[in-house]
Amino acid sequence: MKVFIDGSAGTTGLRIHERLASRKDIELIILSDELRKDPNARHDAINSADIAFLCLPDAAAVEAVAMIEGNTAVIDTSTAHRVNPAWAYGFPELPGQREKIASSRRIANPGCHASGFIALVAPLIQAEYISKDAELTCFSITGYSGGGKKMIADYEAESRNPLLDAPRQYGISQSHKHLPEMAAVCGLNTSPIFCPIVADFYSGMEVTVPLFANQLYCGIDDVKEIYRELYTTKLVHFDDPADEGGFLSAAALSGFDDMQISVAGNDDRILLTARFDNLGKGASGAAIQNMNILLGVDEAEGLVLSH
Repeated sequence: MKVFIDGSAGTTGLRIHERLASRKDIELIILSDELRKDPNARHDAINSADIAFLCLPDAAAVEAVAMIEGNTAVIDTSTAHRVNPAWAYGFPELPGQREKIASSRRIANPGCHASGFIALVAPLIQAEYISKDAELTCFSITGYSGGGKKMIADYEAESRNPLLDAPRQYGISQSHKHLPEMAAVCGLNTSPIFCPIVADFYSGMEVTVPLFANQLYCGIDDVKEIYRELYTTKLVHFDDPADEGGFLSAAALSGFDDMQISVAGNDDRILLTARFDNLGKGASGAAIQNMNILLGVDEAEGLVLSH
């Protein structure tokens, strides 16, 4: 199978290339640095591929899809198509979603923060444990690699801004680009209040949804049971975190491609948490998992797991 990564120089594209470089079941179509932005070269590469990864800004991703003249399958890591009903949403752990991905030629890879929120909230709404009218809050901390090359350069500069020494909240306008998919995929009538924070570590992510008990039509043990029954694969698993002395580190799954779901708190206040790598299950790892589903091979093929 021939695979082309359009946008292979970005952080997501580089991680996909790194994971695929040793695969024997695919052939990577690679453009030289001189040609990777050339429209004609990209057109030919996309149309020569069986599967194309789009690791591009939204407008460029839409442009790339318009270039396709044949039956090339697309896995788009941009925001452009995530709420488009004609595209399969690439989070296969949701009921029925794996089958949609396997039969689709257009797959929208989830956003990183959105992946954690959806993994936590969607199953509870589907089970009617949370109302679709619920007004939820999501707190998420991520490593700086999620901001792309410019942010990486800012954090790794020798004489950097001292404000980067402390965690920084962003998305403060409450119009973050992940909000539409967070609401749409979960079936929420109102987007959550979303508080993303970037901190001084390269990769890793911790997404938390706090709930009061009266926001649930069930108890904390019922929530755990839903996750325990649903998340049984190598790539998303429900378990109690290892002892970290009362802490939960956002870097616990840095470098890996799986996601850990956990539930903490008490009978009054509950914390739902998803931990993963923003470049792993939050981006490149998820994209490769979707490719593996298209190919009909083990979903974890070529991925690096924490357990």
